[in-house]
Amino acid sequence: MSIATINPFNGETLQTFTPLTGKEIEQKLALAVSAFEDYRLTSLEFRGEKLFKAAEILESNTEKYAQLMTIEMGKPIKQGIAEINKCASVCRYYGENGAKFLTPKYIDTDASKSYVIYQPLGAILAVMPWNFPFWQVFRFLSPNLMAGNVGLLKHASNVPQCALAIESILLSAGFPEGVFQTLLIQSSQVESVLRDSRVKAVTLTGSELAGKNVASIAGDKLKKSVLELGGSDPFIVLDDANIEEAAEVAVMARILNNGQTCIAAKRFILHNAIADKFQELLLEKYQNLKMGNPLDNTIDIGPLATPTICQEIANQVKKTIEMGAKSLIGGKILNGKGNFYPPTILTDIPVNSPGMSEEFFGPVALLFRVSNLKEAIELANKTLFGLGASIWTNSEENIKIAVRDIESGALFINGLVKSDPRLPFGGIKQSGYGRELSIEGIQEFVNIKTVWQK
Repeated sequence: MSIATINPFNGETLQTFTPLTGKEIEQKLALAVSAFEDYRLTSLEFRGEKLFKAAEILESNTEKYAQLMTIEMGKPIKQGIAEINKCASVCRYYGENGAKFLTPKYIDTDASKSYVIYQPLGAILAVMPWNFPFWQVFRFLSPNLMAGNVGLLKHASNVPQCALAIESILLSAGFPEGVFQTLLIQSSQVESVLRDSRVKAVTLTGSELAGKNVASIAGDKLKKSVLELGGSDPFIVLDDANIEEAAEVAVMARILNNGQTCIAAKRFILHNAIADKFQELLLEKYQNLKMGNPLDNTIDIGPLATPTICQEIANQVKKTIEMGAKSLIGGKILNGKGNFYPPTILTDIPVNSPGMSEEFFGPVALLFRVSNLKEAIELANKTLFGLGASIWTNSEENIKIAVRDIESGALFINGLVKSDPRLPFGGIKQSGYGRELSIEGIQEFVNIKTVWQK
C-alpha cells in the first residue's frame, strides 16, 4: 500500500509521500540513539512540563487535527474532536502521575539498603493503526516519553499527515529533536527497523497477522513487545437489565468510529425474555442514524477508511446471510462515491458462519439469543479474541459470576467499553498481550532494576 492521503468520502488522492530510503532510516535511528543519551538524563519535571505543553497545543487546535483525521480516514468530525481532547487528557495524566509511577520502591531485606528503580530502555518502535490515528499514538508516547524512552512511529500508510502532525506537536511542545520521530516507511520496511539493535522494544496495535509477524521478529531478537490486536466483544443483556439504557448505549458501542473499533460491541447476546424488545429498540435507533459527509457535525456514520475494508465487511455479511442469517436493516454495500457501508443488523447467525467466528470491522450488529447467564458466558467466550466485554444486569450475583468467568482483558458492567488513562488496557487470547495506560502501561518498557547494597 502506498503512503498517501486518500479521502474516503470521495476517493480523491490529496497527497502522496515517498517512503524513506535506507540511508534516511539510518539517519533517524542514529538521531534516536543520540537523543536518548541526553533525554534519559532529563528530570521527570522537565518531561512532564513538555507533556503539559503538548496537551495545550492539542486543545488549541482541536478542529484542525480533527479535520485532518476525518479527511484521511473518515471519522465523523465530532468524534475527531473528542479524540483530540482525549489525547490531551493522557498527556496531562502522565505529566501529573508519571513521577509517582516511577518512584523507587524500597524493600526490607538482609541488605542495609535494597530497592527497585525504573529506568528507560531506549528507542521504542510503535506500529500504529489508522482507526484512532492520534489517540493510539498518544497513549503510547505519553507514558514512554515520561519514562525517558524515545519513540519511533511507523503509522498506517493511509494517515501520513496525522503522523507528521504528531511529530510537529511534540517538537512545538519543546521535546528535543529526535525524542519522537515519524518514520514514513512501508510495512515491508518494518522488519529491518525492528531487527536493528538500536531499537529496544516494540508495541503494535493492529491485526492478528501483523501482531504475529512483529511478535515473531521481536522474539527472534529477544526484544520486549506489547500487542493490542483485534476483538469481537460480547455485549450481554440479561432479563433484569435496564433495556432502554442498554439499547441506547448499544448503538454507540457498535457504530462509534463508523464501527471500526477493536473494543466495539460486535456480538449482542440477549436473554430470550428481553430479546424481542431489545431488537425492536436497536432497529428503531439504527433507522434514525444519519450517514454522509463526516465533516458535517450532524453525521453519525461516515465512510469506512478504505475500499478494501468496505469490501471485506460486505463479503462477511453476504456470506453470513447466504448461510442463513437474516438482515433487519442494511446488509448491502452502497453504490456511488465513498467507502460507505450502511448500519446493519443480522439475526439468526448460523454456526460456522463469519458472523459466528470472525471480527466484523464496520457498523454491523450481530444478534444472538440465549436462555440464561451460563449460555451467555459460554457464547461470549466462544471466540479466539479476548479484548473487552460488557454485561447489563442489576444482579450482584450475575456480576460476580461474569467477572469470574468472562474471558477478556476488560469487563464493563452496565456501561460502554472504553479506554481510560487511569485504567490498564489490553487483551488476552488472540487479542494480544501486555498493557497500555495507567501504571501498568508506563512500566511495560522500563528496566525494572533491583539494587542491593550491603
